[in-house]
Amino acid sequence: MSIVAELTTNQDLDPQRLREAFGVFPSGVVAVAAEVDGELVGLAASSFTSVSLEPPLVSFSVANTSKTWPDLRRADHLGLTVLADHHGAVCRQLAGVPERRFDGVEVSRTEQGAVTLDDGLARFDCSIYREVEAGDHTIVLLQLHAVAHADGTQPLVFHRSGFTRLSV
Repeated sequence: MSIVAELTTNQDLDPQRLREAFGVFPSGVVAVAAEVDGELVGLAASSFTSVSLEPPLVSFSVANTSKTWPDLRRADHLGLTVLADHHGAVCRQLAGVPERRFDGVEVSRTEQGAVTLDDGLARFDCSIYREVEAGDHTIVLLQLHAVAHADGTQPLVFHRSGFTRLSV
């Protein structure tokens, strides 16, 4: 294993260089969705993490330039779905044209408006606990109200700006 560049404190931290460095750390991908004003609204995020068991909290980050988040954050409840390894196309769709994000995708809605993908690995019903501005993103902390999960399927993994699968 070789190190590409020396680590120095005066190094140029341009966005492309940071994106490449951040990309070496694989992450799972989630869909965040809700019904807002009678319409399905959602996005994909690769920054999901568990935060706390008591109270039960998870988080994801969203770009401050997101056109979807201002609508999505108005929902009383949000659905969060951990995507499976067969969801690559769905993930790209969730990042595409807003009016077509849920075309052909089977979803369930809670009475409170949370929307989850039926075949996700884990599904959470949550509400916004807190939002924390952090540079060009906002960290969204979500409080969990309900959870369901499946066994046997592998997660979708985002690594080096592309999707991959775990090798078992």
